[in-house]
Amino acid sequence: MSADYDYLIIGGGMTADTAAKGIREKDADGTIGILGEESTAPFPRPALSKKLWTDDEFTEDDAALDTADETGATLHLDSRVDTIDREAKRVTTSTGDAYGYGKLLIATGGHPRQISGLAPSDRVIYYRTLEHYHRLRAAVGDHPHVAVVGGGYIGTEIAAALVQNGSQVTLIHPDDVLGSRTFPAAIADEIDAMFVDAGVTVHGGAKVEGGTSSPQGVRLELSDGTTVLADLAVIGLGIEPSGTLARRAGLETSSDGGIVVDERLSTADPDVFAAGDVAEYPDAILGRRRVEHVDNANEMGAAAGRILAGSDEVYDHTPMFYSDLFDAWYEAVGTLDASLRTEVVDKQDGGKVVYYVDDDEVVGVLMWKVGDGVEPAKKVLAAHTVPDSFTDLI
Repeated sequence: MSADYDYLIIGGGMTADTAAKGIREKDADGTIGILGEESTAPFPRPALSKKLWTDDEFTEDDAALDTADETGATLHLDSRVDTIDREAKRVTTSTGDAYGYGKLLIATGGHPRQISGLAPSDRVIYYRTLEHYHRLRAAVGDHPHVAVVGGGYIGTEIAAALVQNGSQVTLIHPDDVLGSRTFPAAIADEIDAMFVDAGVTVHGGAKVEGGTSSPQGVRLELSDGTTVLADLAVIGLGIEPSGTLARRAGLETSSDGGIVVDERLSTADPDVFAAGDVAEYPDAILGRRRVEHVDNANEMGAAAGRILAGSDEVYDHTPMFYSDLFDAWYEAVGTLDASLRTEVVDKQDGGKVVYYVDDDEVVGVLMWKVGDGVEPAKKVLAAHTVPDSFTDLI
C-alpha cells in the first residue's frame, strides 16, 4: 500500500489522538494519517489499570477517544514503521507499505520493560495495551492467583484492581516497604498497609530474576531465593522509550532512548517532530526531561498537532501525574524521590503535602489525598528556591 498525507503520525496512542485533534484546531482540511503498531485505535491507557476495573458502569465505549470520527484521520493499525527516509519524506512499514508526509510526528511511546528469561505468553502479560486488558479480563474471570510484578504505577494499580475484582494477588516489588523509594515513610507505610488489609500478599525486597510459563501457570524465581507459583503473571515495570526509529533516521536521541526535541517539539529536521512518552523536551519549570504520564501525552500531543499545522506556540506546559489506589489518591508535580530531603505538611482527613528538596530548591511536590494543589505546586517549583515556611503554601 502507498499513500501520502499532509500530516503523518507514527504511533497509535493518546498522543496521536490529541495531535490529530490539535491539527484540526488549525487546519480543517489537511489529510492526516496515523500509523499504529497496536491492533486497536488510540485508547486512554489510564483506564486500563483504573476505571475499567473499579467502576462497573464505566465501559470501553465510555472511554473511547473516537479519533477517526472526530478528526477524519485515516488509521492504519498493525503498522510498525521500520524506516524513515527524511530526504524523500517517506516512511516504510515492516510489511513494505510506504507513506509520504508533509510534516511528520513521531509519537511512538515505549514498549514494556521485560524480564530476561521470562517471555510473553498466554500466562505472562507485559501490561500496556487495550489488547492486554482484554486478555487479562478473560483470564481472571474465575478469580485465579495472579502474580503482579512491579511496585510503580502499573503494578500497584493493577494489583489493587485485581484484588478488588476477586483475584488472589501476590505483589512482588524490590523495596522493604511498598512505595518507599518514592514516598516518605509515613505514606509508604500507609500504602503497604492498604494492600495487606485488602488481602494482597505483598512480597517486598525481591526482584524477579527469571521464570517459566506453561499452559498450567507460571513459576517466578526471585532474587531472595524464593519461588512464586501463580496461574498467571502481570508485569508492570515501566517502559523503554521507542526512539530507535528516530536514531536510525539520524535524529538525536537521549541516553535512555528518548527523542531530543526543542521547545517547539521539533527535532533537528524542521519537518519532523516528536511528542509524548518518547520525547525529551525542555520543561519551562523543571528543565530538560522525558515524562511518561497522561497529562503530558495529552497536552504535548495537542500542542504538537497545532505546531505541525502552523501555530507559532511553544510547549510550555509542566505536566502533573496522579494515581488512585483503593480509597486513596494523589497528584504530583516534579521529582518524587524519597532519598531527597522531604518536608511533610499534614492536612485535613489524613491528607499530606510533601515537598521534595534538592540542594537549594524544591524539585517535587506530592499532594496525598489533597485536591486543588497542582497549580500552587507549580508556583512553588517555579520559584527555584526553598521557602522559609512550608505551611499554607498549598
